[in-house]
Amino acid sequence: MANLKEIQRQIKSVSNTQKTTRAMKLVSTAKLRRAEELAKRSRLFAQKTNQVIAEIAGRIKCNKVGGIENRCFIENDAPETIDIIFVTADKGLCGGFNMQTIKAVKRLMSGYKNKNVKIRLRGIGKKGIEFFSYNQVEMLDEVKNLSSAPDMQRSSEFMTRSIEDFKEGKIDAVYLVYNGYKNVITQELHVNRVLPVNVEEYDCEKSKNTMLELEAQDEEKMLDSLVTKYAEYNMYYALIDSLAAEHSARMQAMDAATNNAKEMVNSLKVKFNKARQESITTELIEIISGVESMK
Repeated sequence: MANLKEIQRQIKSVSNTQKTTRAMKLVSTAKLRRAEELAKRSRLFAQKTNQVIAEIAGRIKCNKVGGIENRCFIENDAPETIDIIFVTADKGLCGGFNMQTIKAVKRLMSGYKNKNVKIRLRGIGKKGIEFFSYNQVEMLDEVKNLSSAPDMQRSSEFMTRSIEDFKEGKIDAVYLVYNGYKNVITQELHVNRVLPVNVEEYDCEKSKNTMLELEAQDEEKMLDSLVTKYAEYNMYYALIDSLAAEHSARMQAMDAATNNAKEMVNSLKVKFNKARQESITTELIEIISGVESMK
């Protein structure tokens, strides 16, 4: 009977876990709907911002004989120092969501370390920060409770520190690594170079047909302002996109956990029934044996 009680206890425990994971899945589903809509609207704005800055920089590059002079648009084939900014979640229970980002950061770091490039790591999100701190990787800058509640002002302040260091020549590139939202069941890993902005593929022939007009005296001033806004919004969009992906990953993880708990409960019930039948059979044998011994 002690065995039966233990199985009953396990069934109750797993059933309670199943209720919890089902509730967490429903919560993540509701949060995903809101985050998905915000991510879709923000993605369009981010794409247009990137398109405009690439077009302006491309026009200036095509019109100038010596090329564009702003270092935010000059390719550096031999960087000495780079900033890597990553975004992870503040919470777990979302499958391999955080580890995918962490592994991408480690690969990027390893590739540049082999080239003797100094790496400065900046992190957003409790899970990623804790991982690198545990592995004794030095963090230049870290922010918690931002990836779970994206805020334009806080993300801009965080990103501005890298932007200013780049403009002052302290670093040669800024990379942004995060796991973004693709659809309800898929997340998409992003390893984006934010600075310098890539304008190498801009087609000068297309610039002749554009309606964009630039005043020569405003070129540098406009570029400097646009670069800041471009980098800041890319940072903010990464937070929004990552949050939607986090809810998607957690919804899938909790759905899988709920199904596993259901299967385990069914398995334990079968085990309980077998144990109960064995107990009943044993008792019947003992009764029959007792009756037979009295004859």
